[in-house]
Amino acid sequence: MNRLALILAAATLTAGCGLRPVYGGGASGPTATFLTSVAVQPIGGGRTGWLLRAALADRLGEPTQSARRYRLEVEVDDDLTSFGIRGDTAVTRERRTIRARYRLVDNATGQVVLDATAGSDAGIDVASSPVATLAAEQTAAERLAQVVADQIVARLGQYAVRRDRR
Repeated sequence: MNRLALILAAATLTAGCGLRPVYGGGASGPTATFLTSVAVQPIGGGRTGWLLRAALADRLGEPTQSARRYRLEVEVDDDLTSFGIRGDTAVTRERRTIRARYRLVDNATGQVVLDATAGSDAGIDVASSPVATLAAEQTAAERLAQVVADQIVARLGQYAVRRDRR
């Protein structure tokens, strides 16, 4: 009986906390509608920029010309650092770091409404085969682009919820 009372008390306390699901309303909810109005601009930075733009476009979709209320401008920095040097000066580990500075711009006013950064990194074992090492570096870049895209979309969703509450 005490356990039931405790659960009911906890449910009562959390009911008034103001938490709301970000994607409440599903595909027609305010957050999903907001995200489909964001057009991702081309991203420089070679293959990493292309991977990041593709990941963002997968998550946000490609809005029609009339639905493009916002544009997302992204600058990407991809860094590959060697460390873990052995006595014979051979590299044993690398760290790939992808950082993105992004700005959400209102197309109607030209005002930057969100300016933030996202990033992630991964460790890579350097194999004796250069081909294996290159494959590991490329796989890390693909995975990191997905992680950074998830961070950016989550932050855009938070902005949409805050904007909707005003």
